[in-house]
Amino acid sequence: MTVELTDRIEMAESDEITLDELYERLERMPVPEGYKVEIVEGSVHMTPQRWTHWEIIRKVLRQLEDQFGLDAKIGSDVRIDFPGHLNGFAPDLVKIADGAEPDSHGRFSAEDVELIVEVVSRATAANDYGPKLEAYAAAGVPAYLVVDPYTARCRLYTHPKGGGYGSELAVDFGEPVKITETSVEITIATDGLPRD
Repeated sequence: MTVELTDRIEMAESDEITLDELYERLERMPVPEGYKVEIVEGSVHMTPQRWTHWEIIRKVLRQLEDQFGLDAKIGSDVRIDFPGHLNGFAPDLVKIADGAEPDSHGRFSAEDVELIVEVVSRATAANDYGPKLEAYAAAGVPAYLVVDPYTARCRLYTHPKGGGYGSELAVDFGEPVKITETSVEITIATDGLPRD
């Protein structure tokens, strides 16, 4: 992939760039097909989507659709801006609250989010357990589920409080993840999830 020199200079010279401006510049750059692009704390992360990654997303998505219906607002790899410095995330799966409406740019607010599911990639695992966890908690996301095919384990975070979560539950693949005491009540089966 090549990036025009003028784009690199513009990005390097601008200390006060907004998230929208950064995304506009990224849209002018050639992102390879099959890559996901996110901005985490002002840093651009491009990661290739792997088959295992997609299989997990698909299997969890089907369970969400079975529970909440095909008309539920459930998205994948769609930009949502979160608290913190230049945090434009595209969660692997996000469930939006019933009745929530997108803004004039077609985006939902972080306050509309009821559940986020992130599937760990080696290159960006630190984001899932670090800056994203903090931003999701700061936004008040009621339930955040991290699915890690490398450790064959899920981590469920609930009860957001400040920059963290009051409750954390670790569940090995093969055991169900029970999300309760939140606006989203669901049990997610993990016995068919692939490992890396």
